[in-house]
Amino acid sequence: MAGKTVLITGATYGLGWALAAEFVRLGHTVLGCGRTKARIDQLRRQFGPPHDFYVIDVSSDAEVKSWASLLLNSHGPPDLLLNNAAVINKNARLWEVTAREFDEVMDVNVKGVANVIRYVVPEMVKRKRGVIVNFSSGWGRSTDAEVAPYCASKWAIEGLTQAFAQELPSGMAAVALNPGIINTRMLQSCFGQAAANYPSPEAWARTAAPFLLQLGPADNGKALTVP
Repeated sequence: MAGKTVLITGATYGLGWALAAEFVRLGHTVLGCGRTKARIDQLRRQFGPPHDFYVIDVSSDAEVKSWASLLLNSHGPPDLLLNNAAVINKNARLWEVTAREFDEVMDVNVKGVANVIRYVVPEMVKRKRGVIVNFSSGWGRSTDAEVAPYCASKWAIEGLTQAFAQELPSGMAAVALNPGIINTRMLQSCFGQAAANYPSPEAWARTAAPFLLQLGPADNGKALTVP
């Protein structure tokens, strides 16, 4: 497992931040992005080269294209691509969600994944090696009131991943991953104080990182959940 290159979107908070720290601790090279400059600067200070972090909005095709070109030229294709970046709507009935908020959920959670795949995966395909993990959710396989846009986006990720998996060459894998219920800012926005009853991102990452590292071609097309 040593010496893998791991690319993580949404590395500035929650699961992405915790995974970045854990993969570095385990001896792997981490490449990451996020939308918050102060948090990216903190990652750069905390984890110097060869790790690399940039301010990128994955919903922007142009930004992702430029970022991917930079990373691929300097680091080559990743061994493990984690499409983790996501946002959630404020709790509301579907007809109360503004068009702008609905669009943001879809743009980040669905289009963002497609953008990263569009510009990173072709180089992985050339060498016929690597695993792509598209982060889904329990709400990508079930539903609840007041999070319809988020549910729609994660159900889309499940279908997108299954179709995408059929397009990959032998030796690669694409997986839809339900990370489980973790006490992140996103969960707090839905559950309020009850979110504190669930594991921290750091505790979760200690289990999740080894689980992700052992994924391989035999897992292609699977819908998995972190143990």
